[in-house]
Amino acid sequence: MNGTTGNTGPTSPISSADPAVIVVGSGPTGLLLAGDLAAAGVRVTVLEKRPRGISNLSRAFVLHARTLEQLDARGLADDLEAVGQPLDRLRLFGRLTVDLAALPSRFNHLLVLPQYEVEKALERRALEAGAGFRYETELTGLTQDADGVTAEVRGPGGRAETLRAAYAVGADGMRSAVRDAIGLPFPGRSVIRSVVLADVRLAEKPPALLTVNAVGDAFAFLAPFGDGYYRVIGWHRGRDVPDSEPLNLAEVKEITRLALGRDYGMHDARWLSRFHSDERQAPAYRSGRVFLAGDAAHVHTPAGGQGMNTGLQDAANLSWKLAAVVTGHADPGLLDSYQAERHPVGRAVLRSSGGIVRLAMAKRPWTLAARAALTAFLDAVGPARRRVAGQVTGIGYRYPAPRGAHRLTGTRVPDVALAGGGRLHQALRGGRFVLITPEPHEGGHGDRLAVACWAGDRRTAVLVRPDGYVAWAAESAGPAETGAAVAACLGGRPAA
Repeated sequence: MNGTTGNTGPTSPISSADPAVIVVGSGPTGLLLAGDLAAAGVRVTVLEKRPRGISNLSRAFVLHARTLEQLDARGLADDLEAVGQPLDRLRLFGRLTVDLAALPSRFNHLLVLPQYEVEKALERRALEAGAGFRYETELTGLTQDADGVTAEVRGPGGRAETLRAAYAVGADGMRSAVRDAIGLPFPGRSVIRSVVLADVRLAEKPPALLTVNAVGDAFAFLAPFGDGYYRVIGWHRGRDVPDSEPLNLAEVKEITRLALGRDYGMHDARWLSRFHSDERQAPAYRSGRVFLAGDAAHVHTPAGGQGMNTGLQDAANLSWKLAAVVTGHADPGLLDSYQAERHPVGRAVLRSSGGIVRLAMAKRPWTLAARAALTAFLDAVGPARRRVAGQVTGIGYRYPAPRGAHRLTGTRVPDVALAGGGRLHQALRGGRFVLITPEPHEGGHGDRLAVACWAGDRRTAVLVRPDGYVAWAAESAGPAETGAAVAACLGGRPAA
């Protein structure tokens, strides 16, 4: 699918002064992507129409296990864990809670942490790696040709400019200018209208770290910022008004009392807003040399706290592939796997988050009965309960594997222990592949490959991609077979 593919006039070649990749949007998805590319030695420029600065008006509040694993592979998770607050249970609706303590992950919890704390860490990393940032710069047009993309931008003071790059990524949210420029539709619908948001102080501290409940027509959610303020998200089925309708604290209090039984003495609101929650997904995440990630590619209800997490995992999947292609280590066909791997995950997240909301707000007798039956089933059946936990936290997804591949191919690799006292996430830092073998192996491929042995007596050889998924595996593979597989996955010639 190609969208807009040509300029009206002659195009200029990509020069050594041009970025190889333009990332539009400096939210969490764009920041992780830019940091990964810069760390891999790829010239990257981030365009952001807002002034420089991290906003504290963030909607996301939860980091799930798979995202924490990705951040750990970038050396960021421990610092964020020190700032956030862990929670080992996620309440979805009624009596249904997901116990996270049994997750097969170093991060067997969710981390309650405002989005702006994640953005600060990712921005710092991207800057230190050498990513370029252009704030107050809005994308006004985007075209592409056989050699690259041409971005038309409006900078500070309204100054118009044209930028060239080999590739562009739209990480610019639900109203993506990149998606519009390349003509990709965004089919879907509004699921919940007139959701209220407020940042308030509370006279009484809630008994739980995350407080959420739905009663009758009302739903409410409370989460702490950590600075004395709480984010309130509420919705009332009978209050269907436009987003532009004025909102006051009294309405927020009323919805909260209906859903939670009390408003905890809300006062001193520093922000009040309405929004509507949509379920939408672009049919393609790639259009030629242009990619979509995060909310530009998919949006869904906030149920389960999966939005920011899904976008960050999009970025982790795309970044190493773009870096490999730009640096000449991989054929451009590798980039097709981004759509094949991430689009089904986005579709699954839309289904699961939407299902949680519909069951949470069940009102008719048959939907209430279905909710009660599902809760009882998940309470009684361990595999089903683990499947739900895997979907919500992201650790349960696997990517498609070629026919005849080893059963581990495409699966996530936990933070396994390595011989010598190391662990996988440490070895992945720097955007490397990691080859784990039973016996020492001469790896080559310079700093693009780390080679390690299992800490135990496992006999499987496993090549782990930079995003932590298995690229290749074999039982009792010899040096020649292993070397050939590594060369095929990494591309290029092994370093001498």
